Amino acid sequence: MTRLCKGVEVEMYTGTSQGEIVGLSDRITKDLNGFVREPDTRNVEYTTAPLCCYDRLLCSLVRPRQRLREYLQKIGNYTIIPGSTLSLGDSQQFYRSDPINPYHSYIEHTYGADVVTASVHLNIGINDPELLMKACRLVRVEAPLYLALSASSPFLDGQVTGYHSTRWQIFPQTPQKVPLFESHRHFIQWTEEQLILKTMQNVRHLWTSVRPNGHNRPYHLNRLELRICDLIIDPIALLSVIALLESRLLQLIDDPTLDPLGGSQLSPETLLDIIHHNETEAAKHSLEAQLYHWRDGHKIDVTTWIEQIYQEVWPFAQKNGFSCFLSPVKKILRNGNLAQQWLRQYQLSHDIPSIITAEIQTIAQQEKMLEDKLCDALLVA
Repeated sequence: MTRLCKGVEVEMYTGTSQGEIVGLSDRITKDLNGFVREPDTRNVEYTTAPLCCYDRLLCSLVRPRQRLREYLQKIGNYTIIPGSTLSLGDSQQFYRSDPINPYHSYIEHTYGADVVTASVHLNIGINDPELLMKACRLVRVEAPLYLALSASSPFLDGQVTGYHSTRWQIFPQTPQKVPLFESHRHFIQWTEEQLILKTMQNVRHLWTSVRPNGHNRPYHLNRLELRICDLIIDPIALLSVIALLESRLLQLIDDPTLDPLGGSQLSPETLLDIIHHNETEAAKHSLEAQLYHWRDGHKIDVTTWIEQIYQEVWPFAQKNGFSCFLSPVKKILRNGNLAQQWLRQYQLSHDIPSIITAEIQTIAQQEKMLEDKLCDALLVA
């Protein structure tokens, strides 16, 4: 049995139970262990430890949020706000969490509130640097599929934006042109060049859909980081997307032809054009988008593509004992992602605050049930 280690960075908004986003990260990070600031006080982040077991990963996702909810209730009528953009506002203001941090100053002055978004970054452990580069190439050409499954930001400043992932539409991808890295050496040389050119302020300033990561970037790497996903607030849905990613990487290990640099009929330059187009389409239409396939450039519906991959990777998930965590992907395809669900509700009511308020209550109840039924039992076991 082969299971890769998985860790998740979770960025969330805090605010009132009516959906108004309020910056509280300075108080949270002071009083609660395990939470860190983002440049804007309205975001707070926590990270799970790298785990191979999905049961334990589920509890590592849920338990910190329960602690945070309890804390927020103690200091006021505050809670966790779903969604990946400032759904009810205010995207014109930037509320600094650390006024003396020069990197935060650069972010505020360069990007403004376009970076004040919430998301999940999925980290999968891969120690072999060349295999990691191959994995990053595959995941980058397929990253729009994960965005389509996760889209949860159709609103901004109390308005419908026309995008299912407004977050990915407005988020500044930096540097503007990032190649498909041919090797670890290529990644090192390219990164060093960007730092000299100042297109990257530091090694963390690579904001693209997927990147190689490690404690001493770009030299010592140990994981793939998928950064494109909106905040998937439902823990079961989040685990299913992680399971899809892991099983796809296990398939890649088994089948080297999944490397786009060897398995595509298209040039690397054409692949980069396709990636840009597909990310834009997925941000706008998510599971309703039509994309170009990286194999040969033919057009394909997002849902058809995901269903094809699902069928291909199912044996890998089943063989390695986590197919039950993969299967909820079917529910997302059937019922729609959170952005689609919210937009259907909006067509009926045109009441964005009520939609956000209802989601706050639903997810709080779901997480409490998961903790009571699964995490407490796991702790005993």
